[in-house]
Amino acid sequence: MTRVREAIVVEGRYDVNTVRQVVDTVVLESGGFRIFHNKDQLRLLRKIAETRGLIVLTDSDGAGFVIRNYIKGALPPGSVKQAYIPDIAGKERRKRHGSKEGKLGVEGMRPAVILDALRRAGATFEDESKSSAQHETPISKADFFAWGLSGQKDSVNRRAAVLKALDLPAHMTANALLEFINAVSSRAELEKIIDRISTGD
Repeated sequence: MTRVREAIVVEGRYDVNTVRQVVDTVVLESGGFRIFHNKDQLRLLRKIAETRGLIVLTDSDGAGFVIRNYIKGALPPGSVKQAYIPDIAGKERRKRHGSKEGKLGVEGMRPAVILDALRRAGATFEDESKSSAQHETPISKADFFAWGLSGQKDSVNRRAAVLKALDLPAHMTANALLEFINAVSSRAELEKIIDRISTGD
C-alpha cells in the first residue's frame, strides 16, 4: 500500500474507510458540519497540520466545499493541501438516495481516482523500502489497554495526565488521543510520559 506523509481529513466514517484502503496514513473524520462547533477537533487538526501536514479531501458538492473552506481558513496558511475528486454523477451502493446534487462522494471513488487527487494536491508519497525502516509500528488500542489508558479502573485519570502532558483538550476521547499519537508523536515519547505518570514525577 502507498504511504503518504501528510494526514488526510475527510467528511464521514465511510470516507475514512475508503481512503484507508488506498493509502497508508492517518485518516481523520471531520464529522461534516459538526466541525463548525468543535474547537477541540480544530485544535487537533492544527497540531497535526503543523507537524506533518494535512490534506483536505471532501466531496465535490457544495457542502464539501463549505467544509474544506472552513478548515482551510481555520488552520495556518501553508499547512493544508487541497485534494479534489472529480464531479461524477451517481450514488453510493449503501445509500437509498443520492446526494442533493446527485454526485458521488469520496466514499464512491475508485482507488485510482483518490490516488490521482492526492498526487494533484502535492501529497508526499514515501518510498516503501525507505519508509518501512523509518516508521515504527503504530500504537494500538491493545497498547492503550496495556498502559492503563483505556478499559481499566484508573484509565480516565491516566489519560487525563497524558493529555495534560501533550497540551491537548482534557475531554479528548481515547480514540482521538490514539489518532493524535500515531499522527505526530511516537511510542517512545508516550512511554516516557507514562513512566512519569506511573512514578508520580
